[in-house]
Amino acid sequence: MNFVRFLCLFSLFSITFSHETLNPHILPRPLILEYPDNTIETRLKELDEEVKLLCTSWRFAVEANNLGPWKTIPRECVEYVKDYVMGRGYRIDLERVSNEAGVYAKSVELDSDGKDAWVFDIDETLLSNLPYYQEHGYGLEIFDSVEFDKWVEKANAPAIESSLKLYEEVLGLGFKVFLLTGRSEKHRSITVDNLNNAGFQNWDKLILRSSDDHGKLATIYKSEKRSEMTEEGYRIHGNSGDQWSDLLGFSMSNRSFKLPNPMYYIP
Repeated sequence: MNFVRFLCLFSLFSITFSHETLNPHILPRPLILEYPDNTIETRLKELDEEVKLLCTSWRFAVEANNLGPWKTIPRECVEYVKDYVMGRGYRIDLERVSNEAGVYAKSVELDSDGKDAWVFDIDETLLSNLPYYQEHGYGLEIFDSVEFDKWVEKANAPAIESSLKLYEEVLGLGFKVFLLTGRSEKHRSITVDNLNNAGFQNWDKLILRSSDDHGKLATIYKSEKRSEMTEEGYRIHGNSGDQWSDLLGFSMSNRSFKLPNPMYYIP
């Protein structure tokens, strides 16, 4: 093998100097190899930047509620969504929402009748399911309720720290706190354990889907539950949720605070 390489190298030098008159007093010029330009690398980089721009635009449309119902994230945006939810950007966005909600909560003049309320969603609002979505493509897979229920039953979802801070602030200010979730009533005890283990305590009411609520769109289900609150005389000043269906509909709060979530959509 070395002999073959030697022959190839010798042939290369022979071709290089075959048209030159050798002068014993002048060293031969060095062999110059010209490499191709970095056009391919540049185009790949431009393509990568274009994908990032498109995925950023898609995420903005998600958060602004400009997209119709969608079932999975775009396949080309998997790495983008992963980098976002696992990075500082997601945490900073969460903190921004909670900070603004806290400023508003402090501005509310509470009545002495104990009827001033704040509503919190649970999943991706108080508790993070990122450990689950890390194993399920960050939203690339079609939602599997059976697999997700297995995760819920582990009761290991960690707190979203900025939401825990807001939650404690709201309680400290004297609001009645209602937790309104799309989780099933069969998961009540597990959900209570998970919330307590994550640091959430002393809420006033935990509302889960009963058998009568199954099959309802989240927007309808949550609107109906808020309507029951207002019929009982509660004034809903704030509502925090990661889905527009947590916030829209009827019997809406005075102020709504949308947490970011590019991984899934619930109508």
